[in-house]
Amino acid sequence: MIDRYARPEMQEIWSRQSQFQSWLEVEVAVVKAWNKEGKVPDQDLELIEKNAKFDLNRIDELESQTHHDVIAFTRSVSESLGEERKWIHYGLTSTDVVDTAQSLRIKAANEIISADLEKFKETLKVLALKYKDLIAVGRTHGIHAEPTTIGLKFLRWYSEINRNIDRFNHARKNIEVGKISGAVGTFANITPQIEEWVCQMLGIGHQEISTQILPRDLHAEYLSVLALIASEVEEIATEIRHLQRTEVNEMREGFAKGQKGSSAMPHKRNPIGSENVSGLSRVVRGEMVTAFEDINLWHERDISHSSAERVILPDSTSLVDYILNRMNRILNILVINEDEVKKDLEMTHGLIFSQQVMLKLIDKGWTREEAYDTVQPIAMTVWNTGEHFMDLLLKDEKIKTTLSDEEVRSIFNYQYHLKNINEIYRRCGLDVD
Repeated sequence: MIDRYARPEMQEIWSRQSQFQSWLEVEVAVVKAWNKEGKVPDQDLELIEKNAKFDLNRIDELESQTHHDVIAFTRSVSESLGEERKWIHYGLTSTDVVDTAQSLRIKAANEIISADLEKFKETLKVLALKYKDLIAVGRTHGIHAEPTTIGLKFLRWYSEINRNIDRFNHARKNIEVGKISGAVGTFANITPQIEEWVCQMLGIGHQEISTQILPRDLHAEYLSVLALIASEVEEIATEIRHLQRTEVNEMREGFAKGQKGSSAMPHKRNPIGSENVSGLSRVVRGEMVTAFEDINLWHERDISHSSAERVILPDSTSLVDYILNRMNRILNILVINEDEVKKDLEMTHGLIFSQQVMLKLIDKGWTREEAYDTVQPIAMTVWNTGEHFMDLLLKDEKIKTTLSDEEVRSIFNYQYHLKNINEIYRRCGLDVD
C-alpha cells in the first residue's frame, strides 16, 4: 500500500497502531470470556481493562530480540500490568489473535467499500436514466454494429454493480469471522464457548472449523470479489478511453482549469483518470492470484501466507476503495458530446440497418442465405465507395422486386431499436416511462 493510492480512512485501518490495537481488543475479549467462564477473577479483569496497553517502540525493541511479533506484543502489554498479566494470551496461539484481529480490520475496510459501492451504484443509476434515450452506435469487435443508447451502457454497469454488491455481501459474511481454537484447532486449552463469546463481543462470526489459522479459501473468495469489482471499474474506464479517442470523441473526462495533458504537447487532453484506474485494477487482479496460492499451506499451518497477506490485504482493499472513488468522480463530471454521438451514428452511411434489410427480405419469403448473400455485396459497396446504404438498396433491381421504396425507407428508423428499452430498464429494477 502506497500513500498515493490510499485514502486516509484506509491508511488508518492498516496502520501499525490499528494493527496492535485490534490485537489488544482480541486479547481483552478473551480475558472477558475467561472471566465469564469463571477462570479470571473480576478484579483481574478490571485491572486489565483499565491498564492494558502497548508501546510501539517497545514492541520493535522486543521483536528485534525475539524475532516474533506476537511475543513482542504480549510482552509489551504485560509490562503495563501487574500480576494479572498472566491472563494475557492465556490458552491462545498467535494466530488466534492475529487472524481474528485481521478479520476486524477487514470488517472495518468492508464498511468503507460497502459505502463506496452504494455511492457508485447511485451514480450509474443517475447516468443510466439521464441518457436512456440518447441513441448511439453500438460496436462489436470495435466496429459499428447497430444502434443502442448511451443510457444502456450505464444501465449495464448498474446491473453489474448490483451483482458485485451481492457477491461482496456474501464474501463479507464468510470473511468477517474469527477463530479462538488453539494451536491446531482442537480447543485443547480453551473452549468452543469462549470462541463464540469472543467473536460475539467483537461483532464477527466464528469459523465452524479451523486449524491454527482460518481457512484461506475465505480470503481467496474475498479477493476474487474485490478483483471482480476492480474489473468492472476498469471496464467502464476502458469504454471512456475508447470513446475519448480523437477520432471518436463521444465521451471525455472532465479537464480542470490549469490541468496539463503533456509535458511536450500543449494541446493534449488525455483520459488519465481512466488510465490510472485501468492500471490499478490489474494490480488487484494480480493480488487475487496470490490469495489463491495462499490456500495451499502445509498440514495445520505454515507461515508462507503471512508475508503475502501483509501486502495483498491492505493493497487490495485500499485500491478498490481508491478506484471506486476516483471513477465516481470521473463519472460525475464526464462529458457526453451529443453532437459527436449523433454524427457517429451516420458514419457508416446506414450500414447499421443491414440486419433489418435482411430480415425484411426473409419475411417476404426469401431464404436466409439468399437474403444475406444479396445484402452483403451492397454493404461492401458502401464500405468501398461511401455511398449511402439506402440509396444503393433503392437502386438494386433484385431488391426492388420484393421491397417498395417506402418499405426500404421505413427500415432506416432509429426508434425501431429502442422499442424495448423501457422493458430492459424495468428488468434492471428501474421504473421508467
